Amino acid sequence: MPGDEYLRYVALGDSQTEGLGDGDHTGGPRGWADRLAERIAVHHPGLHYANLAVRGRLAADVHTQQLRPALALRPDLATVVAGMNDLLRPRFDADETAGHLEAMFAELTAAGARVATLTFPDVARITPLARPLSPRVEALNRRLRAAAERHGVVVAETAHHRVVTDQRLWSPDRLHAAPLGHERIAAAVAEALRLPGSDSSWALPLPPPDTPVPVGWRALGTELRWAGSFLGPWLGRRLRGRSSGDNRVAKRPELLPVAAPGDTSSP
Repeated sequence: MPGDEYLRYVALGDSQTEGLGDGDHTGGPRGWADRLAERIAVHHPGLHYANLAVRGRLAADVHTQQLRPALALRPDLATVVAGMNDLLRPRFDADETAGHLEAMFAELTAAGARVATLTFPDVARITPLARPLSPRVEALNRRLRAAAERHGVVVAETAHHRVVTDQRLWSPDRLHAAPLGHERIAAAVAEALRLPGSDSSWALPLPPPDTPVPVGWRALGTELRWAGSFLGPWLGRRLRGRSSGDNRVAKRPELLPVAAPGDTSSP
């Protein structure tokens, strides 16, 4: 709500919240949650921020591994974004996945935190080979909205805007947002939270691409190259019972001060 004073922001989630696809000047992931924290710090200079997200985590993992540490940090603002890794698994249960999200919504709001989340885009518009997943995305979004309404959770409705499926907002692997995509996500959540200076400009379409979009056989070739370079290795890890997040820990497990853009006074 307008006028909320955010002093402790904690982000929970998977690779998108960790920031994959958005490397900073040190080579590590930045991401939309980091960018959102910087936006908040402009108007809330006392903000401290922790990011508990770890790539490869399912909604159940986020629930069981990140909720307790998040609550211990006593956030007044929390973002919870998970479920895309569940969508990609052969056995996907929308009710189970949404149940884990709702449990986190319930506990965080009961603890006094303002909670925000976002809906997922239609992945078929990002890569045609993912068309069979479209009903799963719709099912999860529907349950997520209902759970958010029950607990007063803010929802950034990115799914409603075609620009979020523009491939220029996505990394070459089409699974993680590119820097521009992370910036748009941060702006969408900022608008949903009604942060000062936020607006709906994040939803505006990009200018026409400099090069024409491949069609016909060229488009098919592009899809096959993507499948060989990214989809195949991802499926291989799943078949071997491995995850990109194996042996990884949160990049920012403790609350640390955040410097607003252009401010060098905080680490």
